[in-house]
Amino acid sequence: MTISVYELTKRFFSGRRQIVALDRLSFAVAPGEVYGLLGPNGAGKTTTIRIIVGLLRPDHGYAEVAGFRTADAPDEVKSRIGLVSASDGLYPWLSIREMLLFFADLYGVPVPAARRKLEELSGLLRLSDLLDRRCATLSTGQRQRVILARALIHDPPVILLDEPTRGLDVIGTQVVFDYIGHLRQQGKAVIVCTHRLDEAQRLCDRFGLLHRGRLLHEGTLAELQARTGCRSLVEMFAQVIREEIPTG
Repeated sequence: MTISVYELTKRFFSGRRQIVALDRLSFAVAPGEVYGLLGPNGAGKTTTIRIIVGLLRPDHGYAEVAGFRTADAPDEVKSRIGLVSASDGLYPWLSIREMLLFFADLYGVPVPAARRKLEELSGLLRLSDLLDRRCATLSTGQRQRVILARALIHDPPVILLDEPTRGLDVIGTQVVFDYIGHLRQQGKAVIVCTHRLDEAQRLCDRFGLLHRGRLLHEGTLAELQARTGCRSLVEMFAQVIREEIPTG
């Protein structure tokens, strides 16, 4: 497996109150697989991503990428990950070309290879006519396409997408869908974290249903339907919420 997460546990404290963000979370993602880590806001999705990339340390358990554990070899892990986040972090006064080549340099990609990759991604994401535009002048959809290109500029084996369609219109969302299809064809191991369950159902090969830091169910859509008796992911989460509401 390219991504392995084993018994991740993370607690936060608010005054004297302890909040369990992750409770012994375990899953794995193979090359060429799109794994949907799904749940409502506060389920623990972003905490999981932050631990995988080394921004947080777990209280227990570990995350491993391409054989390297985040806690033991954080630089090796980061060099093998492309991250697409809802907070874009684009440099407004750089052109798209300058920014993508800058990130390629940060990852140690040789200049000729970086330029070839830039041309490939520009064609894939329809950025060729925009390469010399400053990032500050881009629309929301254009900015998202640049973020998608940035995640692949060093050709990592793992892509993490945290709420990748937030704030996008129908056309921008379709660009993300096409991009994820490209990642699957390229044999990347992909995690999509989202609370948009209808989109995830169209995108992902396998699902982990996360609620209050715990993995409630995991499997393909057919497996989850057989296990829960529900037809859709939305119905599955609605069932969980109904079971939590007191009846008396």
